[in-house]
Amino acid sequence: MNQPQKKSEDMIFGIRAVIEAINSGKDIDKVLLKKGPGGELYQEVFELIRSHQIPFQFVPLEKINRITRKNHQGVLAFISPVTFYDIENFLPSLFEKGKNPFILVLDEVTDVRNFGAIVRTAECAGVDAILIPERGAARINADAVKTSAGALHLMPVCRTRDLRRTVLFLQQSGLKLIAATEKSADLYSQADYSGPVAIIMGSEETGIDPQILSIADERVKIPILGQIQSLNVSVAAGLLVYEVIRQREPLKE
Repeated sequence: MNQPQKKSEDMIFGIRAVIEAINSGKDIDKVLLKKGPGGELYQEVFELIRSHQIPFQFVPLEKINRITRKNHQGVLAFISPVTFYDIENFLPSLFEKGKNPFILVLDEVTDVRNFGAIVRTAECAGVDAILIPERGAARINADAVKTSAGALHLMPVCRTRDLRRTVLFLQQSGLKLIAATEKSADLYSQADYSGPVAIIMGSEETGIDPQILSIADERVKIPILGQIQSLNVSVAAGLLVYEVIRQREPLKE
């Protein structure tokens, strides 16, 4: 059975085309590079990708051929429909504006529909930004934008190469780190979200990385009363996000 073709506007293929896209400042989500040796131009694009810290992956040539049969020359770049922010520049601007920062951290939420649904909820609730890792996160593509009902065009998305280091930066900047995990004895409604806060959600498969969980200021859980032992991550994120709003809303009156 043939693999479905990706939309051509979602990707750029060919060495020179990808080089031009990088040099022109396009937001590139990820680059696939064929495994094996390449020529001088192939090495040039590889060095450019690395110097711009663009996520990349070496894959068999067959994988790229399954995505497109056009003359890709072993190089395929996926274009992001959104502009990524640097949280270390973005967060100070929130404090300068007198805001009470509210950041949502998604640790390896890989399902595109879950990601889009979370972004939609976060935008409705006034979350200031969403923080994701470069690797192990859902691709921000047309499906994610559609699932978010367009919220991805409104919600700042920050991306980092080292999620643990960046979460530590949030903590050192005065944000309380609250991690959602079933391993907690405390209910999510018992935490205090009134000050600057970063809520951390993990993937449904593996939860939050233990190295990130270990630095959290608080761990909270959502009570599960039925036989299925976990909620969909987008539903769980919605509950925690609106608990923040419930606690903060009286402060605005």
